[in-house]
Amino acid sequence: MLDHLDHALRNRPERPAVLTATRSGAPRVRATRGELAELADAFAAALHARGLRAGDTVGVAVRPGPRALAVLLALWRLGLRGAVLDPGAGPDVLRARLALARPSLVLADAAAQAVAGWARPLARRARLALPDLAELGPVATVGPRLPGCAPALELGAPRRGVPAPGDGPDGDADAVIVFTSGTTSLPRAVVHTRASLAAGMATVSALFDARGDRPVLGGTFFVLVPSLARGAAVALPAGNSRVLARQLDRLRPEDTYLTPPRLRDALGAGARFHGRVWTGSAPAGAGLLERVRAAGAAEAWGVYALTELFPAAAVEAREKSAFAAAGESGDLVGAPLPGVLAEPDGNGQLLLAGPAARHRYLGEEPDPWVRTGDRARLDGAGRIVLEGRSKDMVLRRAENIYPGLYEPALHVPGVELAVLVGIPAGDGDERLVAVVQPRRGADERALRAALSEPVRRMGAARPDALLLARIPLSGRSRKPDRAATAALAARRLGRAR
Repeated sequence: MLDHLDHALRNRPERPAVLTATRSGAPRVRATRGELAELADAFAAALHARGLRAGDTVGVAVRPGPRALAVLLALWRLGLRGAVLDPGAGPDVLRARLALARPSLVLADAAAQAVAGWARPLARRARLALPDLAELGPVATVGPRLPGCAPALELGAPRRGVPAPGDGPDGDADAVIVFTSGTTSLPRAVVHTRASLAAGMATVSALFDARGDRPVLGGTFFVLVPSLARGAAVALPAGNSRVLARQLDRLRPEDTYLTPPRLRDALGAGARFHGRVWTGSAPAGAGLLERVRAAGAAEAWGVYALTELFPAAAVEAREKSAFAAAGESGDLVGAPLPGVLAEPDGNGQLLLAGPAARHRYLGEEPDPWVRTGDRARLDGAGRIVLEGRSKDMVLRRAENIYPGLYEPALHVPGVELAVLVGIPAGDGDERLVAVVQPRRGADERALRAALSEPVRRMGAARPDALLLARIPLSGRSRKPDRAATAALAARRLGRAR
């Protein structure tokens, strides 16, 4: 699909490719299709002129947008392996990740580099951190160069000898490295080949079915590529929730992709939706999806995806609501998408495989099965029902309690987010605490009354305490931070004694 996109951008080069929003929400063209293709050509020529060849690794620390997409298109054309670097990971973690990936060159925009030099105080407030530039090895700046930045990547290099689109390595070659977890002593990185990356994008394209006459709103690589390949312009979501609400109203996108926290923020700002809305990267309960439908969406979909396999399953709001209304336990995430194989192992952990699955973890042997860390079962219709994270298990009075089995029941009207966590109770035992984040304006007394029945129905898993509080989020996708939530519960309940 990336080869197809490279060709498709050159057709109708005057058409908008990437849009942003003004404060009024009106669309503003950030890049045309022709400008995106020209920038990708220039990056490919510059990297080729620096002596980089197929199989070399290039670190990428560039904010999402046209420039980042053009970099990735250039890497794809040359057969280079891109290592995605997150400035929010902290200097020690980044140092360990760079030591594992060993890039020949790091491409970074001014914002990423600022955290290592002239704007370090501002960067700290933004929770960004990089090691000193000298520790990164060779660094080149893409985009505007500001004081203290590395030398710019020179874009005037001759284009003779640069591989043409479609002339890259075969599908078995590595395409991208994405770091997911691990420590400074043992980082963990997902390696996708050109074939697995292409398969994942093809699955997204079939799921979205975006048309060229209507815009799509979303900022991820897996949204940008299939949409642009089909001729649709892509609008990057506004960072401010009120501006995002105005952007949705002015743009009326055919498809919208936002993470659950962004959806909640948009709903809180009074956003109205249009067409189909997709969400993933963090849990999305039936209540959230139905709120999106009530705000105008024709369909609201939850997508189950992992860095190791994107996407794996999808479910629409009405199907998810019917499952919950039937009193079923667990979180329905839908039937496996075409080509995806799903089965629980002997311990109930969900295993996934398929053409879009990662090839391996960097430094480890290939493995066709992705061990998700999620406990799950397949229902009678073959749909995946999650029952919690294996590592999220709470041990109380010698009984294993898996929060994912019970958390969906806590999402009654007025609840924004809810998790079950364990906090130490002495002698190796744990107390089970339900931490519930009320929706803005919800009456707390009424909310506690509404939660009493679902809590009672939890039986042996009934929580020892119910705490109303704002749940800490973490990571790029702003998932609930269970460790921080447990620490919060321990502090609050400790003071209450």
